[in-house]
Amino acid sequence: MMPIRTLLANKARSFLTMLGVIIGVGAVIVIISVGAGAQSLILSQVKSLGTNIIGVLPGASNDNGPPATVMGIVITTLTYDDAMAIKKEIPNVVDVAAYSKGVATVSWQSNQYDTNLSGTTAGYMNVEGGEIDEGRFFTSEEEKNLSEVAVLGATVKDQLFGLSDPIGQKIKIKNHMFEVIGTMKKRGTVAFQDYDDQVFIPIMTMQKLIEGVNYIGMIRIKINNENNVQEAKDEITALLRERHNISDKSGASDDFTVRSSDQALSMITSITNALKYFLAAMAALSLIIGGIGIMNIMLISVRERTREIGLRKAVGAKTSNILNQFLIEAIAITALGGIIGIIVGVLISFLISVVAQSLGYSWDFIISLTSIILALAVSALVGLVFGLYPAYKASKLEPVEALRYE
Repeated sequence: MMPIRTLLANKARSFLTMLGVIIGVGAVIVIISVGAGAQSLILSQVKSLGTNIIGVLPGASNDNGPPATVMGIVITTLTYDDAMAIKKEIPNVVDVAAYSKGVATVSWQSNQYDTNLSGTTAGYMNVEGGEIDEGRFFTSEEEKNLSEVAVLGATVKDQLFGLSDPIGQKIKIKNHMFEVIGTMKKRGTVAFQDYDDQVFIPIMTMQKLIEGVNYIGMIRIKINNENNVQEAKDEITALLRERHNISDKSGASDDFTVRSSDQALSMITSITNALKYFLAAMAALSLIIGGIGIMNIMLISVRERTREIGLRKAVGAKTSNILNQFLIEAIAITALGGIIGIIVGVLISFLISVVAQSLGYSWDFIISLTSIILALAVSALVGLVFGLYPAYKASKLEPVEALRYE
């Protein structure tokens, strides 16, 4: 077939012409695959926290968006008493964990380490999971009486104490001396939170002695059965409206947000899908650049082969024959570039998944058939669109003028 022979006769030019398409298609495949892998990692980590968890955040939100506190805005509408009321009055509640977060420099002897400070309740272990490595977690009594006790995450323990035994030692946090009563087993990062790089202290101690506040940042509630989650959500919403003197039952006046794990999963899925396809669309723009390169090369090819075109027309080739020849060349270049791009993209995606898994992440290698078909179709369309003008220009050459061309 003449178009294919022409491409094979100029291998270097043909490869450089299709390079933009290879990069564009490969980038689309990699981004969609990496996005799907990252999405599966995030969702699996959120699911690992349990499907029977309800979260309460300060600040109102609509059904589809996050509350303002997620954006870093401080809202003070939730209190420790709200958390205790939920634990006491809502049926089917296993336990409740309230949180007040901060950062601090923690020191022991001459060692210092900057870490995350988590003021929480004694119910933390029941709600969040995790295991004690040495010592114990603090009690409900210590939670309420401003006890200066601390439990260290695995990273903090290693950074401050190394091989020394931390239990019973005194660490300094913002001019207060805390007794280390326990250390946590290594857990890693789950749902963007590094559980090992934390110091846990009683929430009242955090509020009164460290932060000087009377509000909390979040409440997490563990329900005894996932079938009771929706009922518990409704009851928690009603209780908080009563406690916050909100008479409007429509939700428009709520100063808090109650969400279940399923809602969080749905929101994360929507956000990551939008981000994944937006990035894929940005990568696909490089296909346009590749298409412009194809058009430029094809125009040069038309100029170089003017006498050949004139000779073919002189011996009977029709305008449509010339048009089809150059269109097929353009489509063949982009289609072959698309196939190579898909292979390259799949290989890179596989290597990324292997590296992620070797680092201990639950990363799935995902290549969707839709993305492959779409990449091929788009690359062929690029060849058709950007090859049309050079092909049309070639087909309109007059035989006599073309034969005179030097």
